[in-house]
Amino acid sequence: MVTLRRRALAWLALPFFISAACSKALNYADPSGPRYEGRFAGLDPDPALRIVTFNIKFSREIDRAIELFERNHDLQNPDIIALQEMNNAGVERIARALGMSYVYYPSAFHPQASGDFGCALLVKGPIEADHKLFLPHVGRFRHLLRAAVAADVVVDGIRLRAYSVHLETAIQISASERRDQLRAIVADADRYPGPVVIAGDFNSRDVVSEVLGGAGFQWVTRDAGHTISFFAWDHVFVRGLVLKAPPRKGIVFNNNGASDHLPVWAELLPQGAAAARTGP
Repeated sequence: MVTLRRRALAWLALPFFISAACSKALNYADPSGPRYEGRFAGLDPDPALRIVTFNIKFSREIDRAIELFERNHDLQNPDIIALQEMNNAGVERIARALGMSYVYYPSAFHPQASGDFGCALLVKGPIEADHKLFLPHVGRFRHLLRAAVAADVVVDGIRLRAYSVHLETAIQISASERRDQLRAIVADADRYPGPVVIAGDFNSRDVVSEVLGGAGFQWVTRDAGHTISFFAWDHVFVRGLVLKAPPRKGIVFNNNGASDHLPVWAELLPQGAAAARTGP
């Protein structure tokens, strides 16, 4: 009898859960903002060009994330961090704790997060320019307008452009629409003459490889492993940069409970520098 009553209550509650899951986002359609920045960058004691991408679910466990960055050897002294599902308070706290500058453009007020939601870039060095890049196709249920964050930065004496990316999910848009989102990023990156890093949560694997690989980007974390449940959705792609030799890249499997995703990292060199080191 108790089981039947619980099942009945669950069925009665189902429409309310569906409604909450499909509540529409309040999109920030202004390309210039909202925009947040902070400049806390100090000296970089590590000569390696270390890139990290991490989706910190709705910025809920910032203290755990900071502790992870401070204690895990593979995440210490990062040069560029691409963060997703962030609010400004969370971004600023991480940037202050790690001594990094940052730029953050929320794409929307997200009902499930009960606050701002978007991508950020943290940099151990100057941010010379930045912009918000709208991605085509809003989600069919949430109506969320996604935006990537791009920044022209100087790290370890290397001038490059970095993107923090969070593509829409397969429930909200089709694979072909996700390809359109990637092509928008590629088109923007093609206007930059130097090295490029594209990192983030792509909510996909095959589509990402097809579009970015076809555009000449190297997938430096291809064989890193699953980053959320049974899926490999978090990646780092580069142009004009290569992995250090021997390759140093991977996933931090114990994420300290900071998120449902695992952080992904890679150490890189400029393409010419790598050729010089491996030459006769």
